[in-house]
Amino acid sequence: MAGTMKEESFAGTGGKIVFRSWLPDGAPKAVLVFCHGFNAHSGYFAWPGQKEAARGYAVYAADLRGRGKSDGTPRFYVDDISAYTSDLGGMVKLAKSRHPGLPVILMGHSAGGVTAVVYALDNQKELAGLVCISFAYRVPAPDIALKVFGFLSQFFPKFPILALKNSDFSRDKKHVAEMDADPLIKGEKQPLKTLAALGGAGARMHQEFPKITIPVLILHGGDDHATLPVGSQEFFDKAGSKDKQIKIYPGHYHDLLADVGKEETLADIEAWMDKHV
Repeated sequence: MAGTMKEESFAGTGGKIVFRSWLPDGAPKAVLVFCHGFNAHSGYFAWPGQKEAARGYAVYAADLRGRGKSDGTPRFYVDDISAYTSDLGGMVKLAKSRHPGLPVILMGHSAGGVTAVVYALDNQKELAGLVCISFAYRVPAPDIALKVFGFLSQFFPKFPILALKNSDFSRDKKHVAEMDADPLIKGEKQPLKTLAALGGAGARMHQEFPKITIPVLILHGGDDHATLPVGSQEFFDKAGSKDKQIKIYPGHYHDLLADVGKEETLADIEAWMDKHV
C-alpha cells in the first residue's frame, strides 16, 4: 500500500543511523528527503511522508545521530555541523542508489534546515531543489547570550542548556500532547557544543548564502516562537538562486507540517515540487 512506513538503518560515520521510508505503489517520479530538527526525529514526517508517497514520491527521513533511534552519545550532542551533514549525506546517497536518475528534493525543518542548507552548499549537484521550513538561522535569543554559550562550550561542551517548548511547535493540542508523550524526545535539552555547532554553521551561511543557486522554497510561521522569520527572509534575500520563493504564514507556529493549517502548507510545497521534478 502506498505510503506504508518502513523502518531500516545504515552505517553512518557516527554509528547506526535509523531511517524511515514511505514509497509509492508504482515507480516513483522523484525522491523527497526530509531532515528533522530539535524535539523531533524521522517519525514526525509520517503525515507528509504518506501523502507524498501517494502522489508518486519516494520519501526518506533519517534520525540524525544522537536523536530518535540512531546511535550517538551523549544524546543530542555533536561537535560540529559536519556530523549532521554526514548523516544527511548518507541518507541522500542511499535514496539515490535505490532510485538512480531520479531528481531529489531536500526538505529541512528548523535546525534540520540549517543542516540541509550546509549540505546543499557542498552538494548542490545532488539536488533538484531545496525546501527550508522554519529555518533556525535566527533565534529569539540575544547575540550576547549566543556568544556566551559559544564561549562556555569550550569548557563544558556536553552541558545541556537549551530546552525548547513543545507547545511552541504547534497550535494543535493533540500534536503537542503526542510530543509530550514521545519517549524519544522526552526531556530533550541541547548541549552547549551542539548550539555552538549551529552557531558555526550560521556564520558560514551568512557568508555563503549567495552560493546557493539551486531552486529554493522558504517557508516560515509568522508567530514562530522558536525561530525567527527574519532569518528566512535573510536567506531569501541573499540566496544566489534565480528560482527562489518565500512565504510567511501569519499566526502559524514553528512546525508548519504539524500546525493548524498544515494542509495549506503541504499544498504549497506540493505545487512547488511538482514544478521542479
